[in-house]
Amino acid sequence: MAEIGFYHLTATPLERALPKLLERTLEAGQRAVVLAGSDERVQALNGLLWTYEDRSWLPHGTSKDGFDEDQPIWLSAVEGNPNGAAFLFLTDGVTIGDLAAWVRVFDLFDGRDDASVAAARARWKAARDAGHTLTYWRQTDRGGWEKAG
Repeated sequence: MAEIGFYHLTATPLERALPKLLERTLEAGQRAVVLAGSDERVQALNGLLWTYEDRSWLPHGTSKDGFDEDQPIWLSAVEGNPNGAAFLFLTDGVTIGDLAAWVRVFDLFDGRDDASVAAARARWKAARDAGHTLTYWRQTDRGGWEKAG
């Protein structure tokens, strides 16, 4: 079973929170797949990871870049694990069929959108019912994370 963390975005949008979580993933020596809701969103995230801070970038790729097995971070709108990642980041309310194939799953959702929160609650219930280990992460005013509950 996977360890699934639900990340409730309230202080910063996904575009600010995701790069920081990916930095920590790479610092821990892990690879990641980021699953987005559309190809357009993948391209936006691709640009973001080059420019999210003046002196920072994250090594990553998409299907347009190729060399998927060499990419520490893989951005996609299609379910899969071409870079052998242990960590999966779900954005845009995306779901997948087999969460158990991952060591750790990060479900990031917009806490300022009622529909997004309701959908996250439904995903929480489904994951709990499937027997996964769940954690809830609340965003602090400064954009950091604290484990709640």
